[in-house]
Amino acid sequence: MASTVIPAQPTSKPTNYLTNGFTIKSWLLTTDHKRIAILYLVSITLMFFLGGFFAMLIRLELLTPQGDLLHSDTYNKVFTMHGMIMVFFFLVPVVPAVLGNFLVPLMIGAKDLAFPRINLLSWYLYIAGGLLFLHCMLNGGVDTGWTFYTPFSTSFTNTRIIEAGLAIFLAGFSSIFTGLNFIVTIHRMRAPGLTWNRLPLFIWANYATSLIMILGTPVIAITIVLVTVERLFHLGIFDPKLGGDPLLFQHLFWFYSHPAVYIMILPSMGIMSELITAFSHKRIFGYKFVALSSIAIAVFGFLVWAHHMFVTGMSLYAAMVFSFLSFLVGVPSAVKVFNWTATLYRGSITYATPMLYAFGFIGLFTIGGLTGLFLATLGIDVHVTDTYFVVAHFHYIMVGGQVMGFLGGMHFWWPKISGRLYPEGWAKLSALFVFVGFNLTFFPQFILGYMGMPRRYWQYPPEFQVLNVLSTAGASILAVGYLLPMIYFAWSLRYGPIAEANPWNAAGLEWKAASPPPTFNFDETPVVTWEAYNYDEIEPKELEAPVER
Repeated sequence: MASTVIPAQPTSKPTNYLTNGFTIKSWLLTTDHKRIAILYLVSITLMFFLGGFFAMLIRLELLTPQGDLLHSDTYNKVFTMHGMIMVFFFLVPVVPAVLGNFLVPLMIGAKDLAFPRINLLSWYLYIAGGLLFLHCMLNGGVDTGWTFYTPFSTSFTNTRIIEAGLAIFLAGFSSIFTGLNFIVTIHRMRAPGLTWNRLPLFIWANYATSLIMILGTPVIAITIVLVTVERLFHLGIFDPKLGGDPLLFQHLFWFYSHPAVYIMILPSMGIMSELITAFSHKRIFGYKFVALSSIAIAVFGFLVWAHHMFVTGMSLYAAMVFSFLSFLVGVPSAVKVFNWTATLYRGSITYATPMLYAFGFIGLFTIGGLTGLFLATLGIDVHVTDTYFVVAHFHYIMVGGQVMGFLGGMHFWWPKISGRLYPEGWAKLSALFVFVGFNLTFFPQFILGYMGMPRRYWQYPPEFQVLNVLSTAGASILAVGYLLPMIYFAWSLRYGPIAEANPWNAAGLEWKAASPPPTFNFDETPVVTWEAYNYDEIEPKELEAPVER
C-alpha cells in the first residue's frame, strides 16, 4: 500500500506584542506596558505638533517688528497655549510615558509594570486632560502665560482658566500614577541577581524622576485647585485686596515647576548614558557617581525654586541662599557630563544616528546649563529676567536637551519597538537639521535678551529684526528636522528591513528579548550574573550602519 507524504505545514510566526490582537478594543483596553507606550507615543506626538503649530505662529509674528499677523490678545493666547501644551502635555510626560513605559520592565527582567491597569488609567487621564485642553483652546483659550500668575489669573482675565487648570490637573495625576508604577516595579520586580549596583542608568534616571513626580506634582495640583477656588469664590488666598498674597502662588508654582525641569531632563540623561556606553563599546566611567547624581539632582531640584523670583522683592539674604543652591545643583549635572566625556575617551566610537543625537545633547545641554549659572547670579538675573535670554536658556535645556535625548532614544530602541530598521542616511540628515536648526533658532535669542528685548511682546524695535529673522529661519529648519523622523519611522513599519534582536551589539536585558518583544517580554525570567555595561565581555562588531543591512 503506497504511503502518502504529507508536506510539513509552515509554522506560524511567533506572536509579539504588536500582533497579539488587531482590534481597536485590544489596544484601548490593553494592559501591556509596551502597547500603552505606543498609545502614549501617538497621543503625545499629536500634542507636540499642535504645540509646534503655535510656535510657528509666534515665529511668523516676530518676523517683522510690527504686530501685523496676530492681534495682541490673540498673540497672548498663542504663546500661552504653546507653553502649556509643550510643558504639561509633551515635555513632562514624553520620555517616562513612552520610552520609560516600554523599557523599564524589559530592562529589569519583569513581565510588566507592577500595576498594569493603573498604567492604562494613566493614559486615559492624559487623554482626558488633552481633550479638555483642546476644548478650552477652541472656546477662547487662555492668555496668562503657562505660569498662571496671580492676581491676573484669579481676578482680571476672562479666559478659560478653570478648564485649562483642570486639564493640567488631570495630566498631573497621569504623571503621579506613572511615577508610582515605576517606583514599585523597580523595587519589587527586578530579575534575580539584578542588584541596585547593576541597574541600567536609564532605570536610575527614571527612578529619580518618579520621586519628583510623586513628591512635586501634588503641589501643582493643589495650587491649581486654589486658583480655581479663588476665582470662583474670592476667598482671598492670592488676592491682596482680600488679604491674600500673590507671591504665595509663585512659591507654590515654582516649588513644583523647577523640579519639573528635571522630570523633563533626567530621563534624557539616562538615555545618554545608554547611548554613550553602547556606541563607545565601553563601560560607563564612574557608574556609581552617575547613578547617585540622578538622585542628587532630584533632591537639589526641590531646594532652588525661588531663583525664579529674584526680582519679586525677596530679601537679599534669601536671594543669596537660593543663588548658592542654584550653583550647587549644577554639580551633579556636571558629574554626568564629565563622566560621559571620560567614557568616550579612547572608546571604540561608532557614529550611528543615536550617537549623533548624544553628541548634540551634550553640546546643547552644556550651553543651557552654563547660561543657567548666569541666571543664578543675582546681578545678571536682574538685567535679563523676562527677556529672551530666559527663553533661550530654558529651550536649550527643555527642548534642546530633552528632545535630543528623546530622539536619540527613539532611534536607538526603534528596532526593539517596531522590529524594523530605519534608513540611516535620512536619520543622520534629520539629526543634522535638528542640531543646526535649533542653534540657529535659539542662540540669537541669548543676544536679543542681553540687548533687552522682553519676552511675550508682539512688537519690538526695528533694531532687533535681523536676529528675529535668523531665529525664524532656524525654526523652519528645525521643523523639517522634527518632521523627517515621523516620516521615515512610519515608512520603516512597512518597508524597513527586519531587525535583529540586538542590532547595536549593546549590553542590557532589553536586547536579550526578541524584536519586537513578546507580550510578556521573556519566556523565562532572566537571571543576571554580570555587572552593568559588561562591554569588556562583549565582542565588538562593525556597527557603522546596521540599519542598511
